[in-house]
Amino acid sequence: MSVLQKLLSSTKSQRHDDREAELYRSLIRREAKIGGEIFGEVPAGGKREFFCLDENTWIWHEEWLDADRVRRIKTTRYDIRPTGILKAQDGQSYQHVTPEEAQRLLQAAKVYEQRMRTELYAAYI
Repeated sequence: MSVLQKLLSSTKSQRHDDREAELYRSLIRREAKIGGEIFGEVPAGGKREFFCLDENTWIWHEEWLDADRVRRIKTTRYDIRPTGILKAQDGQSYQHVTPEEAQRLLQAAKVYEQRMRTELYAAYI
């Protein structure tokens, strides 16, 4: 194989990888938006996202304007582990969730899964 052929092959492979990465990011953004709607209407000027990052990780991200019109942001990461569910908010250390919070997360995950099946991936199932 010539140097030119190797270069062209490498370029095609990189473009393929770039397209796959962009598709993945686009799907995660769509999932996050749909997931954020599970908890009701997002207030004007706000943003809410809820999505499954991988088989053990759920992300809740919310932005809103407080009473003084200051933008607030909170990101919660839930890690599902054999020993229980841990959460970290805004870069703080992990804490175990209460049984009540675990139940709410489970219910939200079920609704999320159903909405993904019917609204985003129905054509592929």
